[in-house]
Amino acid sequence: MFWTSWFLAVLAIALAWPVPILLSRAQWPARSPFTAMLLWQAIALAGGLSMIGAMLVYGLEPIGDNLLAGLKSLAGMVFNNAPTTELGFWHIFALSAAALLTAHLVFTLLLTFYKIQRQRRRHRELLALLASPSADGPRTMVINVDSPVAYCLPGGARSVTVLSDGLMAALEPAELRAVLNHENAHLDQRHHLLLWAFAAWRQALPWLPTTRLAQEAVSSLIEMLADDVALKTASKATLIKAIAIVASGSPGAPDARMAFGGPELSDVEPGQPGALGGAGSARTTASRVSRLLSPQPPLPEPVRAAVLVACLLLLAVPTALLIVPGLLG
Repeated sequence: MFWTSWFLAVLAIALAWPVPILLSRAQWPARSPFTAMLLWQAIALAGGLSMIGAMLVYGLEPIGDNLLAGLKSLAGMVFNNAPTTELGFWHIFALSAAALLTAHLVFTLLLTFYKIQRQRRRHRELLALLASPSADGPRTMVINVDSPVAYCLPGGARSVTVLSDGLMAALEPAELRAVLNHENAHLDQRHHLLLWAFAAWRQALPWLPTTRLAQEAVSSLIEMLADDVALKTASKATLIKAIAIVASGSPGAPDARMAFGGPELSDVEPGQPGALGGAGSARTTASRVSRLLSPQPPLPEPVRAAVLVACLLLLAVPTALLIVPGLLG
């Protein structure tokens, strides 16, 4: 158990600092956004598991040769009111820290979900009053705003894509279809769930720079994934023009954001899947346009397979170390 706790601690540090920094600077994610998305998720899950697991394993070391055995012994002490003299001060401290961190992460995840749902409900109520259905699709609403604005509002069967009058006037029919396909891709692929998880991670550990890097990377990757869906029915030139038009309207559309609560929603869920260019930062928009103007070949199949294997190992190794007795001693 001693070496297991130290290995998990080193792995947690690596996944919390150098690994995300290196991945955020890599160029290959744009060539395979889905693969990169899986890797970011694996890093986040394995990092959290290793961080909590290292403290648990160290704290339970005197009373068990793995996590399950240690927890069983600890439960026996608690429920039988047995003495805990086998546990030293630092063991109890580690167990307390692990419990507090777990509770903090779970609470932040639930609190973030509650805030997002509350603001989406308010947003949907305002849309019911101020927007009208569009003839372009059953899940499309139109707001009376001159600036070009487009975004999606997730909500299961009540999910909608919101367009502005200004956007519909500025886009050609093919460009408008590209916008709708892009936004529908966000809804169909449940990108808002990913954004919720990474937003909660950043809310829970704001002092960790890599939580910001991860959130920004995931926000950019989901836009690329939605772009790839739009490209199935639109040319690159059409999509690039649509991105440019919507991006030009995002900074200049305070009326839309104030009317529909955009700033509040972005405070809770900064990566809200939205407009072609409007949802992300200027950096995200620039990277998407660059990706379309200078397309790179997809990652070779062996490389993608290697990344997927790395994702599986990131999740399997900490789990095995926690439940297999004496794996590292």
